[in-house]
Amino acid sequence: MGQRSSHGNLESVKGRINITNLKSETNGSKQQGFTMSNLSIAQKRAAASLRCMFVGDSLAMPVHWYYNPMDIFKQFSGGITKLEAAPKYHPSSIMSLHSTKRGGRDAKRPSSSQPEIVGDVILKGKRQFWNQPNQHYHQGMLAGENTLNSHCARIIMRALGSNGGHYNEEQFLNAYIELMTANPALHPDTYAESYHRGFFANLSAGKPHNKCGAVTHDTASMGGLVTIAPIMISERLLGTPLEDVQTICHKHIQLTHPDEFLAKVCSDYIGLLDALLFSLDAQRPQEIIATWAKRSIGITMPELLGKVHSDNDVVGRLFSSACYISDSWPSVLYLAYKYADKPVAGLLANTNLGGDNAHRGSVLGVILGLASGFTPSALYDELQDKDLIEEEISALLN
Repeated sequence: MGQRSSHGNLESVKGRINITNLKSETNGSKQQGFTMSNLSIAQKRAAASLRCMFVGDSLAMPVHWYYNPMDIFKQFSGGITKLEAAPKYHPSSIMSLHSTKRGGRDAKRPSSSQPEIVGDVILKGKRQFWNQPNQHYHQGMLAGENTLNSHCARIIMRALGSNGGHYNEEQFLNAYIELMTANPALHPDTYAESYHRGFFANLSAGKPHNKCGAVTHDTASMGGLVTIAPIMISERLLGTPLEDVQTICHKHIQLTHPDEFLAKVCSDYIGLLDALLFSLDAQRPQEIIATWAKRSIGITMPELLGKVHSDNDVVGRLFSSACYISDSWPSVLYLAYKYADKPVAGLLANTNLGGDNAHRGSVLGVILGLASGFTPSALYDELQDKDLIEEEISALLN
């Protein structure tokens, strides 16, 4: 879900991003110079990154899709500084405009022949909240709860953990369908992005479950990257070659987000994570991020950082704070570069910038966790499902 910022020039940004299919520079399972004796270091980084992924999402949940950052500071004095519950009133909500029958908007368009997806197939008991103005997307969610896409990441983690750490498409699809259609619900969320609604509209129409990915106005969005990190981390720690991991993740993302541009960004994201996961002590994480930012989107991060006065100059002005990957990916790279050694500050900054901050926060959390190897325990320990998440991380990495 996203709104186009008047400052976000989507097409010009997309035009200058030059992404190629990346190849492993090592032709092996690990970065050059990284030995098996260092594997425990990589596992610790991986654990920190997955923990930060859930923290980044939950921090942003109460102000997810607030497109005027000042509204955040009006509702929360001083901005978000800790995990908070979802407020009842959402100043930027357009959930009432979104279709409950398919992906995308045009909720008022007559379509009596189409079944109701929201309420009847997924999000059972939640459709009543969709036609109310200023309704919070995550209404009723408690401080420390995670949004729907994070729960999708968790089913990936559980599937990997039960399959020796390797990804299996059929296992994911079965778990995804169960998560989304269960009654009572297996997650606390009220809103499902276009890709979820489009997937289940296609499934209800009789399409094979591996051909249900729908194309809407926001298919190429940050939410598509949320489930990637567990797959990449698990497969790489098992020694799966980087090129093979990229292929696995490309096929995975096509199941829900069939978009070649997003798939190319996904390859860059995997390349960056791999470089951070297996980096040597002599390699500064900030330099690694700068290298990949230049390679992925052609932006020199030190120069950009020297030209801006605040994060708002980048996220919300230079780039839209919405979900569209042509803006959200450069925004994540900027925040990751600036806050590489300050993960908590980075996740809080992302939260208070608004827009699609929950999904940005998930992806940013992964990068900052790998870069710093730091778990923000004061926040992580307050997650509602912390004990279960920790068990899932442990099963995945061990």
